Amino acid sequence: MFTGIIEEMGTVKQVQRGSRSAKLTVQARQVLDDVKLGDSIAVNGVCLTVVAFDPSGFTADVMAETLDHTVLADLRPGSRVNLERALRVGDRLGGHIVSGHVDEVGLIKGQSRVDIAVVTEITCSPRLRRYVVPKGSIAIDGISLTVAAVTNEGFTISLIPHTAGLTTLGVKKSGDRVNLEADILGKYVERLLTGLPAPAENPATNLPTGQTSAGVTRLTRGFLLENGF
Repeated sequence: MFTGIIEEMGTVKQVQRGSRSAKLTVQARQVLDDVKLGDSIAVNGVCLTVVAFDPSGFTADVMAETLDHTVLADLRPGSRVNLERALRVGDRLGGHIVSGHVDEVGLIKGQSRVDIAVVTEITCSPRLRRYVVPKGSIAIDGISLTVAAVTNEGFTISLIPHTAGLTTLGVKKSGDRVNLEADILGKYVERLLTGLPAPAENPATNLPTGQTSAGVTRLTRGFLLENGF
């Protein structure tokens, strides 16, 4: 688990491509302070395992699933990346709980400056958007950010100068792709609600009470009461 508070920006030194994989070597300093083989480091929000390291950086394997569903496939030597070590018990949770498992790739649609902040609009699929709420949390390239507003195509965030200066979002522009991870709390709530034991059938429809003919559970007061809420 991570917090979405970036410790430093690293630089990709080497990308060794396999037929369906890659080996990524990243130049870094701060995240190497107490590194060990097998440690987890989030690279642009993707949890990777350290398979080798030296005083100047670390190496991690990237499997096909990760290349297919994150922007790590876009990395080249010289690319800057956000880095964060795994959360230790007892650390301050300055951001929010981030798993390092990217949900999907989003696209920066537009940017505008409002005084000191840069308001950035990001597009995402309806599947991800259902987990995004105003003033809620979302991880963008591993950065814990607050949702300013939800739009028809995605959401907006407001980037302060501190975050822009210490993360890759400060150099991103319209058209760039970013890794997105929704707040894990919403996913668990959805899973718990849709995974409840089947309630008693409604005699009028022969369907479980609160369920439509399409099999989609409709959250009514009666349904919640029947299931102990």
